[in-house]
Amino acid sequence: MEWIAGRKPASTKVAKLLSEAEVGVTQLIMSAINSGEVYYCLRKNHSLELSESWRESSPTLPVTFDVPSSADIWNAATLKARFPIAYADAFAAALAQKHDCPLVTGDPEFKSVDRLEVDWIGATARH
Repeated sequence: MEWIAGRKPASTKVAKLLSEAEVGVTQLIMSAINSGEVYYCLRKNHSLELSESWRESSPTLPVTFDVPSSADIWNAATLKARFPIAYADAFAAALAQKHDCPLVTGDPEFKSVDRLEVDWIGATARH
């Protein structure tokens, strides 16, 4: 959301990650649940046009969209039950834990989640 809004420093960091993913330097994975979350946030808070632009352009991004399995759903539900995070955020956290990789975020909710490496892209570092 920060990248789409063009807010720095998040937009700069995400643009760099996307560039690195395009040339195979890094791999980016996003839960399909979170892709839907971006859509609804854009539609609710901005416009139908912007949300549809996300829907149409997201498959062209150098990002693997991960559709949660049954095990992934249970893992996300467990995180939601244990920590004060939104349900969609639990899918992002579970995906990062599954792949043992950092979660790139500017959302301070993730600070409370155990066994989660966070790559903070917010305005100030909060590790």
